[in-house]
Amino acid sequence: MDEVGYLSYSNRHADLLFDIVSRRYEEKSTLVTTNRPFAEWNEVFPSASCVVSLVDQLVHHSEILSIEGESYRLKEAKEHQQQQAASRKKRKTSARKRGGTS
Repeated sequence: MDEVGYLSYSNRHADLLFDIVSRRYEEKSTLVTTNRPFAEWNEVFPSASCVVSLVDQLVHHSEILSIEGESYRLKEAKEHQQQQAASRKKRKTSARKRGGTS
């Protein structure tokens, strides 16, 4: 599951997620990515009664990796933008050398 916590969810969504996690609990691996610490999941699922149990099952037997830093998507977008700017500059320079204008 990717980006849990990006949006707020209803009780129904929390119940569905709890159902999925419960069915997989101690049977199969489950990978969850989130930008919110578990302490904030009450905000993600504002009035869901299953949040404590959901988090409890997710963290039991788990390996939690905390990754901090700039978003890779943002980093790639900035790099792409820089490459485009360099390419435009190179084309303008080439056009001027050939006697054209841009």
